Amino acid sequence: MEILTSEFFQKALLGGLFIGITAPLVGLFLVLRRLSMIGDTLSHVAIAGVALGFLTGVYPLVAGIVFSIAASFAIEKLRKAYKTYAELSLAIIMSGGIALASILFTLGKSYSMNVNSYLFGSIYTLNSADLWIIGGVTGAVLIVIGTQVKELFLLTFDEEAAAVSGLPVRFYNVMISVLTALIISVSIKIVGALLVSALLTIPAACSLIIARSFKQSVIAVVVIGEFALLFGLIIAGVWNLAPGGTIVLLLIFILLLLLASRRGLRLFN
Repeated sequence: MEILTSEFFQKALLGGLFIGITAPLVGLFLVLRRLSMIGDTLSHVAIAGVALGFLTGVYPLVAGIVFSIAASFAIEKLRKAYKTYAELSLAIIMSGGIALASILFTLGKSYSMNVNSYLFGSIYTLNSADLWIIGGVTGAVLIVIGTQVKELFLLTFDEEAAAVSGLPVRFYNVMISVLTALIISVSIKIVGALLVSALLTIPAACSLIIARSFKQSVIAVVVIGEFALLFGLIIAGVWNLAPGGTIVLLLIFILLLLLASRRGLRLFN
C-alpha cells in the first residue's frame, strides 16, 4: 500500500482525474453522433507524431497533439468528400497513421524501448510537463463544452436542423474533432494508443443504459469515467497490474454489470 503515497502514483492519479472528466465527456458526443471509431483513428496518427517527436527531438506528447489535430482536419475534409460513405475518412486516415508510424519507428533505434509506453500506456511515468499539458487540455475542453453545450446538443441530435437554424455546422464539426484529437494525444501515455478509444466509448455506452436524459448522460459518463480511472489505478498499483489494461477491463466489467442489471429488472417486471 506504500505505492499509494508515492509521488509518481500521486501524479498518475492527478493525470487520471483530468482524463476521467474530458475523455468520457467528449466520447459521449462522439457516440451519439456515431463517430466512435474516430478514437482509434486519431490514436494511431498520434503514435506517428510521437515517433517523429523521438526522431527530431520534439517533445513526443506535443508532436502527437500536432499530428492528431492535423488528422482531425483531414478527417473532416474527407467526410465532406464522401458524404454517403463518411466512415471511409476514418479508415483512410487510420491506415495512413499506422503506415507512417511503422516507417518512423524503423528509422530510429535508440527509442524503441519507449514505444510500448505509448502503445499500452505508462501512466506511472507522467512528469510535471505531462501534467501541465494534460491539465491545459482538460481546462480548454471544459471551457469549450461549457460555453457551447447548447450548440453541441443541437448538432449532436439533429445536424440538419442545426444547419437550418444558422449554426456553423462545419466549424463545430471541426471543433469536436480537434477536441477529440487533443484528448487522445494526452491520453495515450495513460492507457496507450491501443486502448484509448475505450475511454471515449465505454463510459458513454454505460451512461446510455442508465440515463434518461442528456443531462443525466453527461453526469453519468463523467462519474463512470472517474470511477474507472481512479479505482483502476489503485487496483493496478496495489496488485502490480498494467494500469491501462486494468482501467479498460474495469470499464467493461461496469458495462456488463449494468447490462445484467437492466436485463434482471426486465425479467423481474
